[in-house]
This record gives sequence, structure tokens and C-alpha cells, in this order.
Amino acid sequence: MPLLRSLPVPGPARATALAVATVSTAALLGGCTGTGAPKSAGHTPVASAPAQLWPKRPPAPPPTPDTESYTGPTPVPGLPEVSSGDIRKVSALSVVNAQDAADARASAPAFEDATLKKIARCTDAPKSCPVRAPEYHDLTGDGKDELIIGIESGNHILTVWAYMLKNGVVNRILDTAGTATAVEVAEGDLIMREPADKPGYETRTVHAWDAKNQIMVIRETEYDRRTPSSGSSASPGPERTR
Repeated sequence: MPLLRSLPVPGPARATALAVATVSTAALLGGCTGTGAPKSAGHTPVASAPAQLWPKRPPAPPPTPDTESYTGPTPVPGLPEVSSGDIRKVSALSVVNAQDAADARASAPAFEDATLKKIARCTDAPKSCPVRAPEYHDLTGDGKDELIIGIESGNHILTVWAYMLKNGVVNRILDTAGTATAVEVAEGDLIMREPADKPGYETRTVHAWDAKNQIMVIRETEYDRRTPSSGSSASPGPERTR
């Protein structure tokens, strides 16, 4: 059986094939200009390091630590010990009343008289009671729920208190307030959202558990566009201050 061989290309056909190959090679090297073909993006700009302004000026000294905010959990006097270790067994209203009484003895009331009078009438007039329904979430990471209480007062201020059980004693671990548009708990952090001075923005304050001091402390504050849950558009990204 004869072997199959490649036949030589006739002269004119060979010239045509060579011309096509030459044009194709030139097109590949020079880039195609047809619709949908890749094109050169040009030269990539060289990244430069930031230019520091006034580099010879010494930086400002760090602020003095706020030691008063890190005094540890505060026991609430006047409440019975909870031997079961379940803070749900404690009446939220009794905690508020005991806390108000302790603040009054320390001459540091948290609310104006009008709000205190409403709290005193919560049992008889629940519809006008400024104390919100209690919430229970694990803020300390020990697998047990803490008690979170919200109290509404004048000028749309919401005071948020959080309590934990320590050896059966009710201790306050968070005392904060603001014109809250939303309060959330995420992965043990308590987050309060408030309107910012800039229209369309809000502040987002994150309170996190400080295991060393056994209280909730501010971990960070973000300035962000208002989220859909706040009644505005979604956020492209936060601007943080710490």
C-alpha cells in the first residue's frame, strides 16, 4: 500500500497562503480592531506613596485614658440574689426601679421627673410605660443571656441598660443613651444607630464585651449612609472614628 504524502502546494496557491499568513501574523501582533476584539488598555499608572504634610511637626499627644468608664460591673442594690443563674427570672421593671433608687441615693438620676413618674405608674398604666419589653441576648460570650432594657424619655432619647448575673447578683454592664433609630445585637455586640448631623448619614456605635473589665465598652463608631432599615438608601461604606 503506497504511503500518503503531503503534496506540494502549487506556486500561485503557495503565494496566496503566504500572504494570508503574513496578514494574520500582523493582525495578532498589532491588535485587532474589529468589534469585540481585545484592545490595549495603555500604560498602567505607577502607584506612588502618600505625601506627608508637615512631616517635621511633632504629632499630638495621645488622649488621657478614660478610667472612669472602666470601673467594672456595678451591682444593683435592693434586688434578691438569683440562685438559679437565670436572669430571666428577674423582673425587668424591678431592675429599673432598683436602679432608679440607687441613682437617686447617689444624687445622679438618669431621667427627668416626668419620666420617673411614668416609670412609677408602669404597673397601673402599662400603655404609657416608657420601659420597653426586655430583651435577652448573650453579650459576654459565656453562653448565658444578659438582660437588655430600653427606657424612652423626653426628646426621643432612648437609654439602654444591660445587666448580667455575677455570683447570683444583678450587675449593670452597660449604660448608654442616644436618639436611637435602631438598636441591634450582632455576635454579642450591641449596636446603636443614630441620625448624624449630615443629611442622609447616621452614626453606628458598637458596644463590645471587655472581658478584662467585665463591662461593655465602645469598640468603634462609624459614620455611614442610612441603611434601608433606617428608612433610607443602602450604604456604600462607612467612615470610621475610633
